[in-house]
Amino acid sequence: MSLLLLEDDPAIADTVVFALQREGFTVEHRAWLAEARERLRETPAPELLILDIGLPDGHGLDLCRELRAGPLKALPVIVLSARSEEMDRVLGLELGADDYLAKPFSPRELVARVRALLRRAQAAPAVAAGFVVDGARVRLDGVLLNLTKLELGLLLKLLQAPQRIHSREVLLDAVWGTSADSGDRTVDTHIKTLRAKLREAAPTRDPIKTHRGMGYSLEP
Repeated sequence: MSLLLLEDDPAIADTVVFALQREGFTVEHRAWLAEARERLRETPAPELLILDIGLPDGHGLDLCRELRAGPLKALPVIVLSARSEEMDRVLGLELGADDYLAKPFSPRELVARVRALLRRAQAAPAVAAGFVVDGARVRLDGVLLNLTKLELGLLLKLLQAPQRIHSREVLLDAVWGTSADSGDRTVDTHIKTLRAKLREAAPTRDPIKTHRGMGYSLEP
């Protein structure tokens, strides 16, 4: 599998490349945002991107945001960053990163996260395969869901990127709008009712996963 690493620190880049190549991955390394953008315009695209945030010619999360708005919106992205505070991790995930690993990190953990993210990416079509969306009508395993407008908005937002963690702030903004007089508890309450209706339609499923302190995702 071909991976793209965007990292300007040569020592860290060498460590990452060595660890991944030892596990059988093909790794291309770029040190500048402009170089990574050029590579991502080529075909075939890499199967996963690992990027640093602080780069000589810009901010790595700008690239992540660009990807989510373009043809490579489904490309799995892992952020490597010296910024380890909760708000930094949340911001990275809100801007489209699939995973966030703070420096210093264990190369073995990075390899494990790469493998896990690639497995999830390969399984993504199957995750949403049971859902059929037709305008404002959604079926799960053939059963029509009786959803309120807000429950439908939450489900459609989660379905846009299966297995990506959506923070409560992102869900609140997407469904209620930036001017809404609501908070995290509002999102949690509607996720609870949405979960109940999904279980009623498909008792063996529980596709919405809670990530404590981070948000929700749609899982197998």
